Amino acid sequence: MAKKLHMILKKNSGRDMSGSIVTRHQGGRHKRYYRIIDFKRNKIGVPAKVLAIQYDPNRSVDIALVQYSDGEKRYILAPNGMEVGTKIMSGEKSEVVVGNAMPLGGIPVGTPVHNIEITRGKGGQIVRSAGGQALIQAREGEFVHLKMPSGEVRRIHAQNYATIGQLGNITWKDRVVGKAGRSRHLGIRPTVRGVAMSPNSHPHGGGEGRSPIGLKYPKTFVGRPAVGNTRNKKKYSNKFIVKSRKGKQK
Repeated sequence: MAKKLHMILKKNSGRDMSGSIVTRHQGGRHKRYYRIIDFKRNKIGVPAKVLAIQYDPNRSVDIALVQYSDGEKRYILAPNGMEVGTKIMSGEKSEVVVGNAMPLGGIPVGTPVHNIEITRGKGGQIVRSAGGQALIQAREGEFVHLKMPSGEVRRIHAQNYATIGQLGNITWKDRVVGKAGRSRHLGIRPTVRGVAMSPNSHPHGGGEGRSPIGLKYPKTFVGRPAVGNTRNKKKYSNKFIVKSRKGKQK
């Protein structure tokens, strides 16, 4: 029996298991299917042919339907320049051409890559959106230096897999939504300013006419601080970062 390539994507509308809204401004989107994408590219040495380039409502980049020589079909992220009929393959012995997946250590310096593994065998986790690419800058022992789309230079193990080429649909960032109805089809509900609400709905609400916030500091709709460091206090390791996205050398 052939493996399913898509399934109905459940709509939670920003609610948790108790039905309470935990993420605002979500809901009412169009019904859609989730396409199961092959981020691992683990059919080593098995050639495949691109059957179609398709739109995916769940991501900014287009996807490609490929069929392997053993008959199995999978979806992959479609890089720029990939066309119907293109032949691709995964593995260390693959050629350095757009769409092939291979270990970073075997890819020449200066080559653009995407769908990059952080942990070997887990599948691509970074550089997966439209127009995304990372450039291989150098090799350092068992690591490879990658320049990310943000400008950060990061060390990644040379045995981790990546796919060659820049992701397609490059002009996605230039799109114009055009009308409120399209945002509603995407599941994005309107955002209302706190100062325009009643005091029962938001800490910034109430007052006569155009009133200032009138608090010690701005707050979220549930009363938490909205300025300063509101992130998680947990500190993550940056030992693999050579150069930060702000230009600081590590």
